[in-house]
Amino acid sequence: MACRWQPGGKFHLYIDQRAESGLVVATIAAYFFLVAFAAVLVAFPAYRSRVTALFWGVLDAGAVPTQRFARGAWDALLASGRALSLARRRVVAFVAGNRLLVSLTGVAFVLPTLIAWWFGGLSLFSFSDADQQFSVGRQIALLLEGEQLVPPAPLPPEAFTTREVEMVRPDAAHASRDWLRLDEEFRQRLLVAFKLMKERHGYEMVLIEGYRSPERQAQLAAQGSHVTHAGAYRSYHQYGLAADSAFLKDGRIVISERDPWAMRGYALYGEVAEQLGLTWGGRWKLLDYGHVELRRAGVLGRTTE
Repeated sequence: MACRWQPGGKFHLYIDQRAESGLVVATIAAYFFLVAFAAVLVAFPAYRSRVTALFWGVLDAGAVPTQRFARGAWDALLASGRALSLARRRVVAFVAGNRLLVSLTGVAFVLPTLIAWWFGGLSLFSFSDADQQFSVGRQIALLLEGEQLVPPAPLPPEAFTTREVEMVRPDAAHASRDWLRLDEEFRQRLLVAFKLMKERHGYEMVLIEGYRSPERQAQLAAQGSHVTHAGAYRSYHQYGLAADSAFLKDGRIVISERDPWAMRGYALYGEVAEQLGLTWGGRWKLLDYGHVELRRAGVLGRTTE
């Protein structure tokens, strides 16, 4: 579990994927420990007696009602243990007297699995969800390798002149939203991100700015570090390898980071973008939730002339 500062002076509490995985592993480990401990108590009476003595010794310091309740629960547990021990002895006796039958039954269970594994390969144990939906990695790979996606129809210019858009993206009305000026590989990855955001999460994305000229980059940098730290030829925008995006809801662009619905969308957008091999601005020191870029070595600093 972690706490992240969000715009508007609020903390966002969440459980990240690593913490969730660790919790699952810890739960499974605790379960198997308890099962193993119970099995030892059932199978080894001497050890059970020692644990019982230790248990009551600890409870001697407690309250009388607690002792009574615990003693009743413990007696019930011991009764169950004795029943299980009796069942175990009967099962052992049955197996010892019917070894041939038990062996044939085991073969009957194992043989079909071995045959299927031999002819079908290890895929038998991969538990593929292809009959339900593709895994994330396979779905993205198929989208990237498949037919090239077509950019969406452009929005009217007035959609980018609202107060909300201007507060977050200054002079957005004059920004380039020409998809053809983006790098071909980056354009395809960005279109796949838009597609997945709509199909998986119900968010319709809109391109705010793609390619950015060196002159415009310099103008934005001159407005201060709260806008951008990058000067001309120091941003992937100049090479068609970066894009700023927002959301389209009820015919208007939602870009504000104070909107909880938009912030949820930005978090999902970051996950999708990173699955596609893009760098997301939501992890930067100067947070830029709508920004993604496809980084390449030796690009920054090179003039585009």
